[in-house]
Amino acid sequence: MTRTSPTSQVPTRPDAGQGPEDSGLGHGLKQRHLSMIALGGVIGAGLFVGSGAGIAAAGPAVVLAFAASGLLVMLVMRMLGEMSAARPASGSFSVHAEREIGPWAGFTAGWLFWVLLCVGVGVEAIGAAGIVSGWLPGVPSWVWVAVFMSFFCLTNLAAVRNFGEFEFWFAAIKVLAISAFLVIGVLAMLGMLPGTASPGAANLTGHHGFLPHGATGLVTGLLASVFAYGGLETVTIAAAESENPRRSVAVAVRTAMWRIALFYVGSMAVIVTLVPWDDPAVVRPGPYVAVLQTLGIPGAAQLMNVVVLIALLSAMNANIYGSSRMAHSLIARGHGPRALARISGGVPRRAVLASCAFGFLAVLLSYWWPETVFSWLLNMVGAAVLVVWAFIAVAQLRMRRKVPAAQLPVRMWAFPYLTYAALAAIAVVLVLMTLDSANRIQLYFTAGLTITLAVVGHLRSRRTAS
Repeated sequence: MTRTSPTSQVPTRPDAGQGPEDSGLGHGLKQRHLSMIALGGVIGAGLFVGSGAGIAAAGPAVVLAFAASGLLVMLVMRMLGEMSAARPASGSFSVHAEREIGPWAGFTAGWLFWVLLCVGVGVEAIGAAGIVSGWLPGVPSWVWVAVFMSFFCLTNLAAVRNFGEFEFWFAAIKVLAISAFLVIGVLAMLGMLPGTASPGAANLTGHHGFLPHGATGLVTGLLASVFAYGGLETVTIAAAESENPRRSVAVAVRTAMWRIALFYVGSMAVIVTLVPWDDPAVVRPGPYVAVLQTLGIPGAAQLMNVVVLIALLSAMNANIYGSSRMAHSLIARGHGPRALARISGGVPRRAVLASCAFGFLAVLLSYWWPETVFSWLLNMVGAAVLVVWAFIAVAQLRMRRKVPAAQLPVRMWAFPYLTYAALAAIAVVLVLMTLDSANRIQLYFTAGLTITLAVVGHLRSRRTAS
């Protein structure tokens, strides 16, 4: 395959910039779908449950950890938004990496992200099945896995509007839940909630202080917070199937800052103010449940179980969608088996089936070889999002030097300084991962997968070009 030569002009049509990988895809997503997908994409199970590990490691300083990693995510999303608004494509950053770096980069970033999303589908199906099995213990968990996998596979085989509607309502419920939590939490912090008194700064400065485990704890909290932000990239993939791709991406990216600040940093501040960071309930059953139980909210655990279940199902639905579109884009660009390229009714159904099949394989591996093969699979995608972010930063750096800033609907702030700062921050996080044995193993496995994909992509591009 010959590399596509970048142009110096940004398309002016609302749907311009769509490459051949997008031809035939539907455009059934409305602005309300995209807005809610962007809003809900930042609220995942990692926030509701996984953040407990970060709090236990960093103490009240977890607020700083989430603020720092949130700043990095905002920079990455701004860079991705700049490229996607200028040249919308269902392959998103994979297409941008191919245009600006080379075919091997598009191949590597795309298939790495595909594996990450497919493994995520399996993990989310297992988590959702575990919650429902707790309510209905008479039904084996594998039955619920099969039900969820089948349902969302069928949903994604239909028109893209179905995906949009499900994500719209899933996101609405998540936004409502986190908003209600923040309102209740702020009232409790101010002592305005009936039956409660303001804790003041007791939980922030007591229990061995604001930074109880020193710099080591802060680093651990930082790493935990970085991987809680996954899911934001999907909105740039979905935007290519919206009614007005360039405008949809621009609107979504421009609201990323306050979403991250409010939902992540704000809720972390509420939690560590209202509950001692070393309370065992922060880790299990989770920080949000711990706060609601402390405030005497009846049925707090079950209420949050419902919210977490919705978050898992939402992520599962979004990952099936995102992985199928990424696979279709890669295949249409000559980076995969042509047999999966067919589009029916505006939907890449064979790519949907392939993505669901890989996700279901991940579930089977978790049952058959949980400590070996499945563990290796999880480790291979452990640091994948950081690699993808690095590709985004390099691609944006190279594109911006070719396209006049005046022609860009969305512009990266303080270019090129903040782009270089984001790349440096990604490198710092990767170095910090080497300080912990578990994170170090993930880093090595991800590096192995990335190098393998890069070599295969390079060899394929050379063979095609010859």
